[in-house]
Amino acid sequence: MARVQLEHVDKIYDGGAKIVADFNLDVADRELVVLVGPSGCGKSTTLRMIAGLEAVTAGTISIDGRLVNDVPPKDRDIAMVFQSYALYPHMTVYENMAFGLAMRKTPRSTIEASVRRAAEILGITPLLDRRPRALSGGQRQRVALGRAIVRAPKCFLFDEPLSNLDAKLRLEMRAELKRLHLDLGSTVVYVTHDQEEAITLGDRVVVMKDGIVQQSAAALEIYRRPANRFVAGFLGSPPMNFLDGRLVESAGRLWFEEGRPADGETGGARLRVPAWATELLRARAGESLVLGVRPEALAAGSHARFEKFDNAIPMKVWLVQPLGDRADVYFSTPRHERIVAQMDATVGANVGVGETIPIYVDLDRVHFFESGETGRCLASKPA
Repeated sequence: MARVQLEHVDKIYDGGAKIVADFNLDVADRELVVLVGPSGCGKSTTLRMIAGLEAVTAGTISIDGRLVNDVPPKDRDIAMVFQSYALYPHMTVYENMAFGLAMRKTPRSTIEASVRRAAEILGITPLLDRRPRALSGGQRQRVALGRAIVRAPKCFLFDEPLSNLDAKLRLEMRAELKRLHLDLGSTVVYVTHDQEEAITLGDRVVVMKDGIVQQSAAALEIYRRPANRFVAGFLGSPPMNFLDGRLVESAGRLWFEEGRPADGETGGARLRVPAWATELLRARAGESLVLGVRPEALAAGSHARFEKFDNAIPMKVWLVQPLGDRADVYFSTPRHERIVAQMDATVGANVGVGETIPIYVDLDRVHFFESGETGRCLASKPA
């Protein structure tokens, strides 16, 4: 396997559209790195530049210490698995998996051993004599993976390989991919728009927006300490709630006052700023900012498993969505139309639409962001 390095990489298409800007990434040997972001953020373009399918406008790409900017895709010693399975319909599973090695004039005995080993790893040995039309979507995806495995490349590149599968099969294949990475000890760069997939698969997650890296870190680090409001809102389902407001200092204590100061809407509910954030934010007293709180950090009354002291906001229920063992409950306040809390199903069943109840905020799990366009995170509780 190999280390993959991208240094100050740009991609500009004809007409001047910059799709990727000053992209820097160092993928360690045997690491699985996930590029995630909304459609059009440049993640697939970045992957295609690593593969050699797109030319680099500026910057350098190295694989295993070798500069590959001008190296053809076939000579980069990488294997790429696409969203579409791209199997040859007239060939058997065995022939599809063996094709790349045969084209390289690999000895027949080596091809046989490589294909059988990959088929065994993926659990598709009984399918080797079938043609693609006789396979399910999950089986076809396994064949596409097997075709990549038999090449024993220095790096695997995955471009949304699970997006064509149904939800249940996608979960199963996600676990299979993680197990496969651990078994092979492979270096992997994986692209997805699915934030849940990114969190569960990646040793490290790179969040992109408009061709620019917003944050690169371990998945839980990003979830717990997002770099900015975009990252905070992108990772997590349901997404993080954002409450506009301002910091108010009163009797030596710092408070977050809910409202929209830019529109003159102030005087809403107040939450005390927790001790861990007070010193970080004291100099910003009087300023507008945004409070971020995840749905699971909100609780109703006696069901709160955290301290209840100056941390409640009266909220009106307007929708309850039962989800089996839990419920997503949607609230509004006079100053915010949509706030979602993730609650135990029994709690959700006892909450009535139209009812106004106090909702408590876990102050150890809130985040404070700048109110401007960048939305930089000002304070998240340290580990």
